Amino acid sequence: MSLPPADWPNATDSRSVRVGGIDWHAQIAGDGPVLLLLHGTGAATHSWRDMLHPLAQHFRVIAPDLPGHGFTKGRPPNGLTMPGVARALAGLLGELDAEPALVVGHSAGAAIAIRMALDGLVRPAGIVGIAPALLPFPGIAQHLFPTMAKLLFVNPFAPHIFASVARGPGAVERFLARSTASKIDAAGNAAYAKLFATSAHCAGAIGMMADWDLVPLKRDLPKLAVPMLVLHGEKDAAIPVSGALDSVALIPDCALEVLPGLGHLAHEEAPHLAVDRILHFARTQAILATEGAVA
Repeated sequence: MSLPPADWPNATDSRSVRVGGIDWHAQIAGDGPVLLLLHGTGAATHSWRDMLHPLAQHFRVIAPDLPGHGFTKGRPPNGLTMPGVARALAGLLGELDAEPALVVGHSAGAAIAIRMALDGLVRPAGIVGIAPALLPFPGIAQHLFPTMAKLLFVNPFAPHIFASVARGPGAVERFLARSTASKIDAAGNAAYAKLFATSAHCAGAIGMMADWDLVPLKRDLPKLAVPMLVLHGEKDAAIPVSGALDSVALIPDCALEVLPGLGHLAHEEAPHLAVDRILHFARTQAILATEGAVA
């Protein structure tokens, strides 16, 4: 069973689903049009802790832990590549008999959402990307970063080393603040600390970075035929606003909203603002009825 402990955020909404050799942990709540929430690299369902129930008032929300992350056990046949994860998620949705009307992804989760739409694995009426990681690193970093991640991935000791460091007092909180420029609450910091103190989760995050290739996604972004909204923190230390502008320019029907004073984890810093912008977008795309409309 791939279930979190009872003190995990929204643990009562957790379900274990086995599909294609993967034991998925997913949190499912609400009724209505299906909303798929996809977290970023190194995160898990806790990333949506303060958004799940507000969104579940309008949607059937499905928030899985990605393969290699959180409490999901097992990996797709082709590893943690973007197409491989996308196909594995499609298998989970098929098992749940769920066709997303809207997909919301944070960082790498947004890239997966777009890949799924481009490959015909989902046919949503809209996609929301929160601090989406859609473009390769510039210059030599485009090749250097994945190579370093691959070297770490093949080192069996690397995940254990990262987990050991993460167990140090305040280590994860300092890392998040420095790398994301976000100030999240104690519950969020505690959840990240639990995850990064686990070598399996560290291995999953390193493995995803090692297998990630954004060059094909960049090439295909102009083919995206789904309306998209990008929400991007003004102070994002992981992906600057300039990077968001570059990616938005490649997508035919895409709007960018910069969120003042927020970092890479904007949806965790200001969950109610994120929910408000998602609901507004869903109404503009006729996924939800407009407020005040008579049924």
